[in-house]
Amino acid sequence: MRRQYKGRSDALVKSSEGEQGFWPSYADMMSAVALILFFLMLLSYIQNLITGNDLRSTQEDLAETRITLADTQDVLSLTLREVKDAEDDLAKITIDLDEAKLLLSRQQDDLAAQDKLLADQEKLLGEQEAKLGEQEALIGEQEDYLRAAGEEISAMRTQMQTIAVLRLSILEQIRDSMVRVMGGDAGKVSIGSNGNIILSEGILFDLGSSAIKAEAAPALDQLIKVFEKFLADDENAKYVDSIVISGHTDSSGSDQTNRVLSTDRANAVLGYLMDHDGGALDDYAQYFCAAGYGKTRPVADNATEAGRAANRRIEISIILRDDTVMDIVEDYLKIEPPDSPED
Repeated sequence: MRRQYKGRSDALVKSSEGEQGFWPSYADMMSAVALILFFLMLLSYIQNLITGNDLRSTQEDLAETRITLADTQDVLSLTLREVKDAEDDLAKITIDLDEAKLLLSRQQDDLAAQDKLLADQEKLLGEQEAKLGEQEALIGEQEDYLRAAGEEISAMRTQMQTIAVLRLSILEQIRDSMVRVMGGDAGKVSIGSNGNIILSEGILFDLGSSAIKAEAAPALDQLIKVFEKFLADDENAKYVDSIVISGHTDSSGSDQTNRVLSTDRANAVLGYLMDHDGGALDDYAQYFCAAGYGKTRPVADNATEAGRAANRRIEISIILRDDTVMDIVEDYLKIEPPDSPED
């Protein structure tokens, strides 16, 4: 419903200019309004154009931003993967580093142990060198000892040989001198394997008798001379302990008979040596003794006549003094060997 402005209309009617004065003003006003609206619409359009352009630009920028964001996300994903790989590599490197540290620690421990072992070996080497020096010194002392011992052994061997030669010499003199006075019959007198002079029964006695035969006198007289000459030399006498005249029989007869017979025969020979040639052996009586062994020491088989004849005999033994031999040994033992180094 249109409003009516009566007051104003009345004024316009009463105007002296009539209706023509009102409408132009209204038209102008409407034109102005229309123009304003037009400008407003134009401004709105322009604004819309600008806004649309800005929107499109913004959309394009947004699209580009989204693309960029997608690229950035790809790059970020790649970066994250690389970071993850780097973290994995770092973890592996950390593990390797820990293992390397552990290995280094072990190697350092081994090196320390080797250094200690080397120090111990150097110490041991020093000790061994010192011990080697002691051993070299000991070797020198031992060489001196061996040289002195060799000289002493040589001297002892010479003395022992002298004694052995001396003993053999007197035995050979006894044998040879008795063989000569018996007309060269060497079968009746011999030197046994035990180093004794062996006189067969037939030289001195008849079978079963202890009486010395008259024809045995020259042989026994010669025996006295040999012993006297030998014992008169102090160098010889000092080695002699005793001169034993021993009687031996075969297995015929009883043991008692054989013991008595062998002892009587030994005493008969000893008595002859002491009583004849003017008592030439009186000064050396302390060296002589007699013993009878009966059949207990055969030198042949009593089952044969030849064996029994060999067993019926007188043996003369020259026993060397043990103390003389021992003096030689003791002189050797006086050389003190060098002490061995302690381990």
